[in-house]
Amino acid sequence: MKRTYDCEPTMTDTQVLEFCRKGILMLEAVVPDEVNKKTCDYCDLYAEGGPFEQDRVRLPDEIFELDWFADNVILNSEAIGVVRSLLGKNFQLPTFMANHRAVCPSGVGGWHRDAGSLYGPKIDSLKVFYYPQDTPLEMGPTDLLPGSHFLYAGDYMGHYTGIRGAMPTTAPAGSIIVCFYNIWHRKGVATAAGTRNLMKYHYVRTAPPERDWVIEPDFNVEQIYNMRQGHFYYAREGHRAFNDAAEIFLWLSGNHAAFRGNDSSLPVYMA
Repeated sequence: MKRTYDCEPTMTDTQVLEFCRKGILMLEAVVPDEVNKKTCDYCDLYAEGGPFEQDRVRLPDEIFELDWFADNVILNSEAIGVVRSLLGKNFQLPTFMANHRAVCPSGVGGWHRDAGSLYGPKIDSLKVFYYPQDTPLEMGPTDLLPGSHFLYAGDYMGHYTGIRGAMPTTAPAGSIIVCFYNIWHRKGVATAAGTRNLMKYHYVRTAPPERDWVIEPDFNVEQIYNMRQGHFYYAREGHRAFNDAAEIFLWLSGNHAAFRGNDSSLPVYMA
């Protein structure tokens, strides 16, 4: 049975725009330690994973019925407002829980996007990672490529090795990472001994997009086209990344028709 959930959005205009730019939002240590410990113990019951991220373990659906897990991870108070801001009212809760359990030390995985990834400005689902344990660089945290949600790519990405701007998601226990579904990612190389648990799940939109997150009265809509302040280029040419992020923001606002493409001389009108 697919269940939906609603709550108050917590992201501001500026924060939503930043997510459109990077495609990644990390929330560090937001799950309590006792829940992290319970989660690791639960994962140990289904420890069939291999050394690479592709050797994932699907956890039983009963995990969604465990109050301690559902309340603190699936409905985490820090993360759920982010999901509501980006997916709108009555979003669908996860129906599939995978643990990308790596036996370390282990080699690096290949760059990939998950099956079903689409290219374009829509955000109809969100990929979420949860680390129930401390995951330093030595434990092979997942590498993410900020800005790669803009890129149209086939299987050739798997041939790349190191990519400039890639971000290892080193994180303390209890961290949750919200991403575009089609973000490029891979398992990082692990040099330490032990196991690394990484839970992965998805939320899905059910409502049409609208700008109903936390509106900033002084937010300058024109700035959605002006991203030259600071370092923001990531995986795509600067001017293309600026316009792609602007298009995503307008789509999320329910006003995609106002997107002006590469013509920066036209005004922006927001609903």
